[in-house]
Amino acid sequence: MTTAFEPVTIGPLELKHRIAMAPMTRSRAYGPDRSPTAMMAEYYAQRAGAALIVTEGTQPSVIGQGYPDTPGLHSRTQVEAWRKVTDAVHDQGGVIFAQLMHTGRIGHPANYRDRLTPAAPSPVQAEGQIFTPKGLVDYVVPREMTDADIRRTVEDFATAASNAVDAGFDGVELHGANGYLLQQFLATNANLRTDQWGGGPTNRIRFTVDVVTAVAEAIGASRTGLRISPANPSNDIREDDYTLTYPLLVDALNPLGLAYLHVMETVAPEFTAVLRAAWTGIFMLNPATPGSRTGAGQLRLIEEGVADILSFGQLFIANPDLPERLAAGVPLAEADLSKAYGGGAVGYTDYPKYQPV
Repeated sequence: MTTAFEPVTIGPLELKHRIAMAPMTRSRAYGPDRSPTAMMAEYYAQRAGAALIVTEGTQPSVIGQGYPDTPGLHSRTQVEAWRKVTDAVHDQGGVIFAQLMHTGRIGHPANYRDRLTPAAPSPVQAEGQIFTPKGLVDYVVPREMTDADIRRTVEDFATAASNAVDAGFDGVELHGANGYLLQQFLATNANLRTDQWGGGPTNRIRFTVDVVTAVAEAIGASRTGLRISPANPSNDIREDDYTLTYPLLVDALNPLGLAYLHVMETVAPEFTAVLRAAWTGIFMLNPATPGSRTGAGQLRLIEEGVADILSFGQLFIANPDLPERLAAGVPLAEADLSKAYGGGAVGYTDYPKYQPV
């Protein structure tokens, strides 16, 4: 029986155990050109005990930004700043992947430095609001991406992945979940196209497959992961045929030999077994735990073979030494989510490691 505290190999990397830090937006990229700061380097280094750190969502292009003060990987300034983060993590013996996130229609002109309109598969406004320097505002009708826009965006992801490697990252995770651009192309309510990028599931998976393939070709498949969240309604997404779409997506990606597939469960946890059976590589799971956080009780999912790696989100905010705490069975702290986004060190780098009484 395999336990959560045994090593596992992804690509060329041997991870020391199977407890990963899930990507979490923190909106503290206050450096020049929305680049990481010394405080961000400290934050990630504090959590280097994770088997694998997946960073907050990082935009591959200017138009890919959704929220205020999120970092990018599309300029030399950003690459050099990220290098300080990866060096800090590696100095502590950690492994770190950059999550590349294009938010598509989940954005607002007020969050760009230049007057831009968010781009998406179709000009369908998402219901809901987004935080901006002017406060909460409604989402706007996005600009429909042309074929040239789509192909340029594929290139942007590949370039950002190469930038990530230049910045010292061990790999990248592509964000295909939570209602952002890749999932917008997969979704039946956000993608109303009738060309090769829309229509039936075979066409709607094309953009994600092309992005993953381009990144794998740029940096190597063994350094490339993908996160998905089938049927996740976040950010006004509807996937009427997810039971058809995602098996097609998995079948298309299996031959690439990716580092891992990262599944975030939401409203259809029973579908995880289908994906687990279909996926031929390493399977990472962020399990659904209604009414609680992913915690010690979910470690059994490794033992039961449901997943090869478990990812933990909010508990890593308040417990920088989370794997050690889980191994020792000691109490876990809860995060102050009022300080989750933006701000300074309070609620960010000031959570202490566990100290026995």
